[in-house]
Amino acid sequence: MRKTFASGNIAVAEGAITAGLKFYAGYPITPSSEIMEYLAEKLPKLNGIVVQMEDEIASINAAIGASWAGAKSMTATSGPGFSLMAEAIGLAVITETPVVIVDVMRAGPSTGVPTKTSQSDVLQARWLAHGDYIVPCYAPWSVQEAYDLVIKAFNTAELLRTPVIVLSDAVIAHLWEPLTMYDQGEVEIINRKIPKGTEITLPYKPDPDLIPPMPIFGKGFKTIVESLTHDERGYYAPHESAYRALITRLNLKILKRLDYIFDYETYNCTSECDYMLLSYGSTARVTYIAMLELRRRGYNICMLRLKTLWPIDREKLVNSCKARRIVVVENNIGKIYMDIDRVFKDREVYSAPILSLEPPSLREVLEVISIWL
Repeated sequence: MRKTFASGNIAVAEGAITAGLKFYAGYPITPSSEIMEYLAEKLPKLNGIVVQMEDEIASINAAIGASWAGAKSMTATSGPGFSLMAEAIGLAVITETPVVIVDVMRAGPSTGVPTKTSQSDVLQARWLAHGDYIVPCYAPWSVQEAYDLVIKAFNTAELLRTPVIVLSDAVIAHLWEPLTMYDQGEVEIINRKIPKGTEITLPYKPDPDLIPPMPIFGKGFKTIVESLTHDERGYYAPHESAYRALITRLNLKILKRLDYIFDYETYNCTSECDYMLLSYGSTARVTYIAMLELRRRGYNICMLRLKTLWPIDREKLVNSCKARRIVVVENNIGKIYMDIDRVFKDREVYSAPILSLEPPSLREVLEVISIWL
């Protein structure tokens, strides 16, 4: 175990290294560029590879290819680059490719304000590509959690053979805080299943956990990696039975592991709470202080912070607190609110949106919350 002082972007890079990152492909974009810069200096010393590609499209495709060659791989970007990665993330879904994508959110749409923060990519992370799929998505609120959740993102990707998104933002990226990093053996690291032997006739036939072992290119396996709807052989299968089987399995393999994927934290939640604040990422830092201030003023109020944005475990959330009124605080026009409203459909759920290019102030957060108290 090692203690240091680091930024959120450095924590992302160090978390990836701890998880076993061996290949990084990226393109410079504010406010994520320090991740690639840091890895470019450090990863080659650990027998890893860092490549600056010509754009974000090439970056995500290179990471997918490296994953099929057996390397744990990652790319990082911000909103405009994230948009360019949409098609290839869909490719990673249907080919069941483990890869981690870090999106350091900034103000948009389009070029927006490159040096300022936002939480406006939340629904983009959920519905980035076309088709029916679920991509797990984590949102850290501190430097330490950026490190920890990147490790979990790699573990999720390897465990479930899926792309995984980490939604950081400009505040977390450039925040400097104490960081505890783990040595080998001090934290769980998950590696993918690979087939036994090299003779496999059904490379996409799942085990009972719905996840097929993953053949590695260059290890003697003969496998078709097909972006079209395919059967268990990997062959194009444009008929209803194969389509239903594939899409159902790709979604169920994620939903069956909600117990591992979904994570949240509560603060002062009891069965007697009247109000609950719900927030995530950097905005949750100020929301937490607002919760403490409102308790000081006499409100019976608690807070829930999402670490996992997608998929949401409805049962866990519903049972997390009995508060009758829930206020969702986020730095956008109200995106996670729409799903929280559906989850807590028997209670009063209100949106407290903030559009701030800087970390929202305590005064701003209290003002939007107080409307609904």
